Order: sequence, then structure tokens, then C-alpha cells
Amino acid sequence: MRFRYPLQKIVDLKSIEKNHAEWMLSRALGILRNEQSALRELMEERDLVWEQLAESSARTTVSQMKLLQEYADHLDRRIRRKSAEVDKAKAEVAEKQNELAAKMKEEQVWTKVKEKAYEQFVMTVRKKEQDQLDEIALTRSVRTV
Repeated sequence: MRFRYPLQKIVDLKSIEKNHAEWMLSRALGILRNEQSALRELMEERDLVWEQLAESSARTTVSQMKLLQEYADHLDRRIRRKSAEVDKAKAEVAEKQNELAAKMKEEQVWTKVKEKAYEQFVMTVRKKEQDQLDEIALTRSVRTV
């Protein structure tokens, strides 16, 4: 006799949902890494502009200094926007982690239910086998008497 779990499709579905949640978390982490990298690049660029501004303050014209200052201000605005995007990406990662945890818990619950059903099936099969063995033994003992 073979074990057939009537709710196997639900177990499979929960596994697929968990895999999908893992993929979504991985995607969100990739986006977060990209945003953090872009933010780091902007900050490095801003630091270079400030260094240029400090080095060239004695030998450049006021208009060139003003252009560097405006560019530095522009970079500051981009950094603020990018920081907001990084925060949003972090929130997305946290949300995806929570979703994955929930999906993993659901899958675990259904897997445990399946395991319990399998254990019950095994116990039933063993009981039937033992009953058959007992009947055979009883039949033999009756024949020998």
C-alpha cells in the first residue's frame, strides 16, 4: 500500500510560494545593493568636488568657484534623494524578509501536517500487518490442536 497525501497540492503550493518569496527577497536585496552603491558614488563625487573647491579657492575665479558650489549643492540634493531611495529599499527588504518568514512558517506547518498523516498511515499499515500475522498465527495454532 502506498501513501497518498490528499492535500499534497497545498504542500506543493506552499513550497512554491516560499520559493517565490525567496526570489523576491533576493531581488529586493539586489536593488538595495545597487542603491547603496549609487549613493556611495555620489558621496565620493561630492567629496571630490569639495576637495577641488578647497584646493582651487586661491587660484580660480569666483564664477568657477560658484559653479563648483552649485554642482556640490546639486550633488547634495541627489544624495538626499538617493538616501530616501536607500531607506525605501531597506524597508522593502524588511517587508520581503517578513513575507518570507511567513511563507516558511506556512510551508513548515503544512509539511508537519503531512508528516503526521504519514506517521498515522504507517501506524495503520503496521496494525493491519500485525493483525494479519496474529490471524495467521491463530489459524496455525488452531490447526495444530
